[in-house]
Amino acid sequence: MGVIIREYQDADYQVCRDLWRELTQWHRDIYEDPTIGGDDPGAYFDQYLDKPSLAGLWVAEASTAVVAMAGLLVDGKEAEIEPVIVRVGNRSQGIGTQLILRLVEEARARGVRSLSIKPVARNAEAIRCFYQAGFTKLGHIEMFMDLMPKKDVEWKSGIVIHHNELRY
Repeated sequence: MGVIIREYQDADYQVCRDLWRELTQWHRDIYEDPTIGGDDPGAYFDQYLDKPSLAGLWVAEASTAVVAMAGLLVDGKEAEIEPVIVRVGNRSQGIGTQLILRLVEEARARGVRSLSIKPVARNAEAIRCFYQAGFTKLGHIEMFMDLMPKKDVEWKSGIVIHHNELRY
Protein backbone atom coordinates (compact mmCIF):
# COMPACT_ATOMS: atom_id res chain seq x y z
CA MET A 1 0.00 0.00 0.00
CA GLY A 2 1.46 3.35 -1.03
CA VAL A 3 1.26 6.20 1.45
CA ILE A 4 1.29 9.86 0.48
CA ILE A 5 2.25 12.47 3.06
CA ARG A 6 0.92 15.92 2.22
CA GLU A 7 -0.06 19.17 3.86
CA TYR A 8 -3.52 19.48 5.40
CA GLN A 9 -6.20 21.06 3.22
CA ASP A 10 -9.56 22.52 4.24
CA ALA A 11 -11.26 19.51 2.62
CA ASP A 12 -9.54 17.29 5.24
CA TYR A 13 -11.33 19.05 8.12
CA GLN A 14 -14.01 16.46 8.92
CA VAL A 15 -11.79 13.39 8.61
CA CYS A 16 -9.12 15.04 10.81
CA ARG A 17 -11.75 16.04 13.38
CA ASP A 18 -12.87 12.40 13.36
CA LEU A 19 -9.25 11.28 13.85
CA TRP A 20 -9.01 13.63 16.84
CA ARG A 21 -12.16 12.06 18.27
CA GLU A 22 -10.63 8.59 17.71
CA LEU A 23 -7.48 9.63 19.60
CA THR A 24 -9.61 10.90 22.46
CA GLN A 25 -11.47 7.59 22.59
CA TRP A 26 -8.13 5.75 22.67
CA HIS A 27 -7.08 7.88 25.67
CA ARG A 28 -10.42 7.20 27.34
CA ASP A 29 -9.88 3.48 26.84
CA ILE A 30 -6.28 3.27 28.07
CA TYR A 31 -7.03 5.44 31.11
CA GLU A 32 -10.44 3.88 31.69
CA ASP A 33 -11.92 7.38 31.95
CA PRO A 34 -14.92 8.22 29.73
CA THR A 35 -14.75 11.90 30.68
CA ILE A 36 -11.48 12.65 28.86
CA GLY A 37 -12.15 15.17 26.11
CA GLY A 38 -15.58 16.17 27.36
CA ASP A 39 -18.87 15.70 25.54
CA ASP A 40 -17.51 16.79 22.15
CA PRO A 41 -13.85 15.80 21.86
CA GLY A 42 -13.82 16.88 18.23
CA ALA A 43 -14.21 20.47 19.44
CA TYR A 44 -10.62 20.32 20.69
CA PHE A 45 -9.53 19.91 17.07
CA ASP A 46 -11.16 23.25 16.30
CA GLN A 47 -9.21 24.85 19.16
CA TYR A 48 -6.03 23.17 17.94
CA LEU A 49 -6.41 24.70 14.48
CA ASP A 50 -6.52 28.15 16.11
CA LYS A 51 -3.23 27.73 18.03
CA PRO A 52 -0.86 30.58 17.14
CA SER A 53 2.10 28.18 17.32
CA LEU A 54 0.63 25.79 14.74
CA ALA A 55 3.18 25.87 11.91
CA GLY A 56 1.41 23.21 9.88
CA LEU A 57 -0.58 20.03 9.82
CA TRP A 58 0.18 17.05 7.58
CA VAL A 59 -1.94 14.06 6.66
CA ALA A 60 -1.17 10.59 5.38
CA GLU A 61 -3.27 9.13 2.60
CA ALA A 62 -3.51 5.43 1.89
CA SER A 63 -5.72 4.28 -0.98
CA THR A 64 -6.88 7.92 -1.43
CA ALA A 65 -8.25 8.07 2.14
CA VAL A 66 -6.76 10.15 4.94
CA VAL A 67 -5.73 7.66 7.63
CA ALA A 68 -3.40 9.73 9.81
CA MET A 69 -2.40 13.25 10.73
CA ALA A 70 0.35 15.06 12.63
CA GLY A 71 0.97 18.67 13.49
CA LEU A 72 4.01 20.83 14.13
CA LEU A 73 3.91 23.52 16.82
CA VAL A 74 6.81 25.98 16.63
CA ASP A 75 7.92 28.47 19.27
CA GLY A 76 11.12 30.17 18.17
CA LYS A 77 13.89 27.58 17.94
CA GLU A 78 11.87 24.90 19.76
CA ALA A 79 9.09 22.81 18.30
CA GLU A 80 6.76 20.00 19.25
CA ILE A 81 5.08 17.34 17.17
CA GLU A 82 1.51 17.28 18.43
CA PRO A 83 -0.57 15.27 17.79
CA VAL A 84 0.30 12.12 15.87
CA ILE A 85 -2.87 10.19 15.12
CA VAL A 86 -3.09 7.03 13.04
CA ARG A 87 -6.45 5.36 12.50
CA VAL A 88 -6.61 2.12 14.51
CA GLY A 89 -6.87 -0.12 11.43
CA ASN A 90 -3.77 1.49 9.91
CA ARG A 91 -1.40 1.28 12.85
CA SER A 92 1.84 -0.76 12.84
CA GLN A 93 2.35 -0.16 9.11
CA GLY A 94 4.95 2.61 9.38
CA ILE A 95 2.51 5.42 8.58
CA GLY A 96 3.07 7.25 11.87
CA THR A 97 6.82 6.99 11.41
CA GLN A 98 6.57 8.45 7.90
CA LEU A 99 4.55 11.37 9.24
CA ILE A 100 7.00 11.96 12.08
CA LEU A 101 10.00 11.91 9.73
CA ARG A 102 8.25 14.43 7.45
CA LEU A 103 7.74 16.78 10.41
CA VAL A 104 11.36 16.30 11.51
CA GLU A 105 12.40 17.46 8.00
CA GLU A 106 10.07 20.45 8.28
CA ALA A 107 11.44 21.40 11.71
CA ARG A 108 15.02 21.20 10.38
CA ALA A 109 14.10 23.37 7.40
CA ARG A 110 12.69 25.97 9.81
CA GLY A 111 15.94 26.04 11.80
CA VAL A 112 14.44 24.41 14.89
CA ARG A 113 17.08 23.53 17.50
CA SER A 114 15.10 21.01 19.54
CA LEU A 115 12.04 18.96 18.71
CA SER A 116 9.86 17.25 21.30
CA ILE A 117 6.92 14.89 21.36
CA LYS A 118 4.71 14.20 24.40
CA PRO A 119 2.80 10.91 24.34
CA VAL A 120 0.56 10.04 27.26
CA ALA A 121 2.35 7.72 29.67
CA ARG A 122 0.10 4.70 29.07
CA ASN A 123 0.39 4.80 25.30
CA ALA A 124 3.16 2.21 25.02
CA GLU A 125 2.53 1.74 21.29
CA ALA A 126 3.10 5.44 20.59
CA ILE A 127 6.14 5.60 22.84
CA ARG A 128 7.67 2.65 20.98
CA CYS A 129 6.98 4.33 17.62
CA PHE A 130 8.47 7.66 18.74
CA TYR A 131 11.52 5.95 20.19
CA GLN A 132 12.11 4.07 16.92
CA ALA A 133 11.76 7.37 15.02
CA GLY A 134 14.68 8.82 17.04
CA PHE A 135 13.11 10.36 20.13
CA THR A 136 15.48 8.76 22.64
CA LYS A 137 16.12 11.60 25.09
CA LEU A 138 14.00 12.85 28.01
CA GLY A 139 13.80 16.62 28.33
CA HIS A 140 10.90 17.08 30.72
CA ILE A 141 8.74 14.81 32.82
CA GLU A 142 5.27 15.91 33.78
CA MET A 143 4.30 14.70 37.23
CA PHE A 144 0.94 15.26 38.84
CA MET A 145 -1.20 14.40 41.81
CA ASP A 146 -4.75 13.11 41.55
CA LEU A 147 -6.65 15.38 43.95
CA MET A 148 -10.02 13.79 43.26
CA PRO A 149 -9.24 10.13 42.52
CA LYS A 150 -11.93 8.06 40.87
CA LYS A 151 -12.69 4.79 42.62
CA ASP A 152 -12.85 2.77 39.40
CA VAL A 153 -9.62 4.14 37.85
CA GLU A 154 -6.46 2.30 38.80
CA TRP A 155 -3.00 3.75 38.22
CA LYS A 156 -0.43 1.25 36.98
CA SER A 157 3.02 0.65 38.45
CA GLY A 158 6.18 -0.10 36.56
CA ILE A 159 8.07 3.06 35.69
CA VAL A 160 11.19 3.93 37.68
CA ILE A 161 13.06 7.18 37.13
CA HIS A 162 16.06 8.06 39.29
CA HIS A 163 15.16 5.24 41.70
CA ASN A 164 11.62 6.58 42.16
CA GLU A 165 8.74 4.30 41.25
CA LEU A 166 6.04 6.25 39.49
CA ARG A 167 2.49 5.27 38.57
CA TYR A 168 0.95 5.96 35.22
